[in-house]
Parts: sequence; C-alpha cells; structure tokens
Amino acid sequence: MKIAVISYSYTGNNENLAGSVAKELSAEHIKISETKSRAMGTIVSDMIFNRTPAVRPAPDIMNQYDLVLFSAPIWMGHVAAPLRAYFKYLKLHPHRFGFLSISGGADGANLKLADEIRKRTGEEPAILLDLHIADLLPSEPKPARKDTSVYRINEGDVKELTSIAVKKVREIL
Repeated sequence: MKIAVISYSYTGNNENLAGSVAKELSAEHIKISETKSRAMGTIVSDMIFNRTPAVRPAPDIMNQYDLVLFSAPIWMGHVAAPLRAYFKYLKLHPHRFGFLSISGGADGANLKLADEIRKRTGEEPAILLDLHIADLLPSEPKPARKDTSVYRINEGDVKELTSIAVKKVREIL
C-alpha cells in the first residue's frame, strides 16, 4: 500500500509529527507550503472569512497514493486553512484519507472537528486523531492558551505521539 503523509505546520509541531509517522510507516512525507507568507492576522482572517489560501504542491498529488494522511493544526476549532484546497479536491475526487493533528487543546476537545472534515470532504476519514499539547503539560496549573501556543514538541513527545498515531493507522490498514 502506497501511503503519503501530507503536512502543514505553522510552528513545526505537525511537521515533526508527520515526518516521524511517515518514517515509521515507510510513507512519503509531503510538506504543504503557501504561496504567500502567513502571520497570526492571516490565520484569524482566513478562519473568519473561510478563505482557502493557494498552496503547493497541487492537491492532485494525492492520486498517486492508496491512503493519504493529513497532519495539520486546529485553528479556532477548525482545520488549518491551508488544508482546505486538499479537502475541496477530495470532495470532487473521493480518496481514502485520514487526519492527524497536534494542537493546543487548552480549551478542550475539538468537538466539531469530525463534522467539519466530513462537510469539507464529503466523507468520513478512515482515521481521525486529535492530539493536544495540553495533555503533554502538567495538569496543575491547568494549561492555558499562552502555554500551549508556545510549546514545541520535543523528541520524547514525538516518539509518544508517533506511537499513538502509527497504532491507529495500522488498525485501518
């Protein structure tokens, strides 16, 4: 089975997770880049106005693979805007896919994530794994956004998160 792990990462956390998962699965790791630079203001604007930024590589790259795993952060309770082009493509060209994320989690679980992915792609993901930085931090005091937004996963975190993700992926193979 030919697998690709396609990642977008603003801070590097999802890129590190995706690279490690790809290595463990002997999959290709493809990094999404944007044609314009991104700042916190564009993140907020894209989420509020539901914009889809231009990205590289083109989404049709997915056609080469039997399974595509996306790894990207959750912004304001939604999948990061750079994945929208890929999800639009999936809606028109159904393909087996999964979604993995490591994001803040200071506000709790992303309860509408599965619905958003289904709405944007027209399908259920084969795997949906919503991991949180808040779970990697001490529970007391309760992690706040300011704590989770600056946290960069370390080698031990990557190993632990990769183990969780790879176990879930192997269950669907």
